Amino acid sequence: MRFILIQKEMKNVLFLALALFLVACGGPEGEKVAAEEAATETAAPAAAKTLAVDTEKSQINWVGAKFTGDQHSGTIGLSDGQLEVQDGKLVGGEFTIDMTSMKNTDLPVEKQGDLIGHLSNGDFFLVDSFPTATFVITDVTDADGQSRITGNLTMRDITKSISIPATIKMDNGQAMANTPQFVIDRTQWGVMYASTAAGAIKDKAIKDEIGLQIDLVTK
Repeated sequence: MRFILIQKEMKNVLFLALALFLVACGGPEGEKVAAEEAATETAAPAAAKTLAVDTEKSQINWVGAKFTGDQHSGTIGLSDGQLEVQDGKLVGGEFTIDMTSMKNTDLPVEKQGDLIGHLSNGDFFLVDSFPTATFVITDVTDADGQSRITGNLTMRDITKSISIPATIKMDNGQAMANTPQFVIDRTQWGVMYASTAAGAIKDKAIKDEIGLQIDLVTK
């Protein structure tokens, strides 16, 4: 009987270790969005109404992680943007991401500067040379109460088309577009530092995936 109890305890320890391992190997959650060749950009219909994005109320939330389980999160602001609306539906638009506004929200204040400094240098987003990124909407589809926004995301002078899930609402002339967290592969935009795509060993690597969640509100 004692041997059986010890076996059960060992199994419990193994299950716990496996659970901890899976958590440690986790990363940004959400739909993995493929990066495709840049899509053709066209002007919004002449009848569409242009609504300016409220940059004070709009932002992008980000999450990055290592294979060891460490992860960091933060925000990035927008410097300008507009959404094109026709007959109460989103039909186009674009916004500019202010890479110089990148912030960390999970570390103690005294450590945030070091992380943002590293993310801003040539290892990652090379903010001195590319202070902005852009997203230009090329298509919006609706199915089963869920919208999907396709657009060209340009970072570090590399443009890729991505298609992301979104909830779009119109209220008294104001437009709101919010996404759940989704995941992109940073290496598609030339961000290769400590990446497995660049040959980094997993226990020293930073995951290629970045989690993003977007909140857009017009004025």
